[in-house]
Amino acid sequence: MDAVRDSLRARSDSMSSTVSQGSSTKMLLRQRLSQLLTCVEDMSSDDEANEEVSRTLDEAFELCGRFSPGDTFRLHMVTWNVATAEPPADVNSLLQLDVQPPTDLYVIGLQEVNATPMRFILDLIVEDSWSHLLMDTLAPRGYVKVTSVRMQGLLLLVFAKQIHLPFIRDIQTTYTRTGIFGYWGNKGGVSVRFSFYGHMLCFLNCHLTAHMNYALERVDEFEYILDKQDFDITNTPHVLDHKVVFWFGDLNFRIADHGMHFLRSSINSERFNLLWQKDQLIMMKKKEPFLMEFEEGPLRFKPTYKFDRNSDTYDSSALKTWLGLNGKKRKPAWTDRILWRIKPKIPPSEEDDETASTSTDDGHDEYPMEVTQDNYTSDMSYGVSDHKPVIGTFSLELRKCFDTPLVHVSAEGVWSADHDAVLNYTIQEDFMSSTWDWIGLYKVGFKSASDYQTFVWVKENELPETNEVIQISMDKDKVPLLGGQYVLGYYSTNMQSIIGLSADLQILESKRVVMEGLVPENINGLNK
Repeated sequence: MDAVRDSLRARSDSMSSTVSQGSSTKMLLRQRLSQLLTCVEDMSSDDEANEEVSRTLDEAFELCGRFSPGDTFRLHMVTWNVATAEPPADVNSLLQLDVQPPTDLYVIGLQEVNATPMRFILDLIVEDSWSHLLMDTLAPRGYVKVTSVRMQGLLLLVFAKQIHLPFIRDIQTTYTRTGIFGYWGNKGGVSVRFSFYGHMLCFLNCHLTAHMNYALERVDEFEYILDKQDFDITNTPHVLDHKVVFWFGDLNFRIADHGMHFLRSSINSERFNLLWQKDQLIMMKKKEPFLMEFEEGPLRFKPTYKFDRNSDTYDSSALKTWLGLNGKKRKPAWTDRILWRIKPKIPPSEEDDETASTSTDDGHDEYPMEVTQDNYTSDMSYGVSDHKPVIGTFSLELRKCFDTPLVHVSAEGVWSADHDAVLNYTIQEDFMSSTWDWIGLYKVGFKSASDYQTFVWVKENELPETNEVIQISMDKDKVPLLGGQYVLGYYSTNMQSIIGLSADLQILESKRVVMEGLVPENINGLNK
């Protein structure tokens, strides 16, 4: 029996160290449990201890099969106060593009994007320079901008691998001003919420009030933002209703009490732990109950503020100006942070216990989600701002609530600009469709839902039935003459997202290209 216990202990240690690696490891876990069950069954049934072991393993096997998350997705987050600077020429290091396994979601929050009146108006007409650079960098690698929201200098962008687009639904954005008594948007928060394979996520990018002595005001501002922001979603009307909330940005919390010499000495020797106890956010998390629910990884990187621009040197400005007035020399601080919160489980009431079904009466979530922070660091190589960017990477381990797109889209036959093209679409699950929905033709590597080459409206006059195959045609004059690799995407006006994608479509080059001697720059009015 001791040998069995030792074997179980060894197996348990092995499993606990590898269970987070993904669905393949979970399959191995189940196989090992099954093998152990077989071994126990061969033992004497008269031994009560053996029966207890068998019963325990059986329960573990059942729990493993029913409640273990099945897929792991990689989330890459960035927060950066860019101090009105133009973007650097290259952001590959910031986005860690060559990391394995590849990222599934990018969420990037910027603060102090250039928001002078003329620049802000221009950015309302066309994408700002930061969004342009990020889209140009990510699109060739198969990432599409899902949505973005901007409030003056605050900007939040979400990108996803193209394959995930049909499963990102119910996208909504909002913002809250806290500058000048809530009338000015230089400070505040912008947020994006959406359903990712049925799991409700919310990302809140904040820029809170500055200066050492305003820690309590920062907490009050955050609480105000949480109170004011709401969404037109029944089951998640507020930020904290979501299964997982990520709170990040230039939160402006400082390191209290320590003098400049001790701060810089601790930083230069990389003894960052000496500064944690006086970090205002860490101190506030111990006092404020609603902040206690937020988690943060250890601060094992240099404070990210304040630096001389284009250098790794902390603020070297003079303490006093030539007029004798106090200067703005700042102590180093971890102003830029990334935290997350998993919605606490509410214990069922006695009445709920009596009426609970057998599938949920054990208190487990049928569709659980685990969040693991894989890395929390800063990138010191960027110097365009007096802040350094902070990067957080996460593994989101979850069971998909669904894995079938709402709409199936496909191309019919051979496509070229020599004849009208035909496509089919089928509503696979009921949703709030509209005659304003449309199907776009996208070149592979497209940047966003609006980056289509052309489009056609869905069936007019009446809404199709579920599983009804609808066929519509696209005029040959809308089909690209040069051909190439494309994809069809069904865009839902009500859901504000692409909810169905076709397989890649090869459009053949039109005979007119050779016959008429057309050059790429003049084809279809598009600059190819």
